[in-house]
Amino acid sequence: MFSKRELKRRNVKEETEKQKRKFIMFDPPTNLVGSLSRSPNFIKALTFSHLPNTTPPGKMERSSQESHLRSEICVTYESPYPLYSMAISSSTHHHHPRIAIGSFIEEFSNRVDVVSFDEETLAVRSLPGLSFDHPYPPTKLMFHPNPRNSPDLLASSGDYLRLWEVRENSIESLSVLNNSKTSEFCAPLTSFDWNDVEPRRIGTSSIDTTCTIWDVERGVVETQLIAHDKEVYDIAWGEAGVFASVSADGSVRIFDLRDKEHSTIIYESPQPDTPLLRLAWNKQDVRYMATILMDSNKIVILDIRSPTMPVAELERHRASVNAISWAPQSSRHICSGGDDSQALIWELPTLAGPNGIDPMSVYSASSEINQLQWSAAQPDWIAIAFSNKMQLLKV
Repeated sequence: MFSKRELKRRNVKEETEKQKRKFIMFDPPTNLVGSLSRSPNFIKALTFSHLPNTTPPGKMERSSQESHLRSEICVTYESPYPLYSMAISSSTHHHHPRIAIGSFIEEFSNRVDVVSFDEETLAVRSLPGLSFDHPYPPTKLMFHPNPRNSPDLLASSGDYLRLWEVRENSIESLSVLNNSKTSEFCAPLTSFDWNDVEPRRIGTSSIDTTCTIWDVERGVVETQLIAHDKEVYDIAWGEAGVFASVSADGSVRIFDLRDKEHSTIIYESPQPDTPLLRLAWNKQDVRYMATILMDSNKIVILDIRSPTMPVAELERHRASVNAISWAPQSSRHICSGGDDSQALIWELPTLAGPNGIDPMSVYSASSEINQLQWSAAQPDWIAIAFSNKMQLLKV
């Protein structure tokens, strides 16, 4: 039902594209997803255009205001193994925030360590009782988004969706959730997102082209959708019943659980079938989301009201972008990290200049940045992962 012949395409004239790129309006937040999703016309086919890359490869406009190291406070934790997945707890039950970090070892046996961060002494402390084995590298880690009771709940994805209870000095496996209806094994999970409006819901993305919505309180599948034509690489919630996903087929699609038979495509890669790897939905203004393309230095900012083209393209990385995270308390700030070993913080303007948008802050790590998280509980801190290190940057 998602074949390309069902989608009408049209070409956008170059001059029209230039005019639209000039005006990037970030208005005061409104609950647009809610108003759209409750409209009978919310789920419908859209008209698309393939967008050319306006910046020649390797050409970078230097900013007159470009900064180098803006983070004067940097705290480093060194792990005995390479790191990838990372999550910061929002729980207020602990004096020091907890951070879960997952190994990336190309074999069955991997590890997840939970450490604590003391903001006063700027120390990261290992918690040996909160370190546990994980089958295969966890593709994502995430704490319960709205923890009300102790202990914390931690979710991980990989071969299955797993839930863990993080106690004061120990961790217990609560459930192993298999989304396959016909086998004791399920296709590998690339990512997941925990719904912060309906915390009983977790949505997973898989290489088998599906997205699965779990009711984790009951341990049952709420629904499973064939979301894309190829592997699904990431998923993000916008509202209680609205989520979006990105795929190797190069599209961003929005789904409303009240109309499971349809999806809305709001963006396609400029080059056909260029995979989209990550998706971040702006929690402070749900009209906007961000995605990244495979082997691209570009962060694409989308407005769900204008699906034919991005409202901004951030192109100051000098190599592929690997991770993106919106600021937890600002609708106009986003952080990105990439293979150029840089973490860039961007402020999205109300009006973009002719030479594009420059980052407001630049941090250089010692190797390629694979992951980053902007802490909701401590919004002054950004965590990045590279090689076998996790660094916390004060912003």
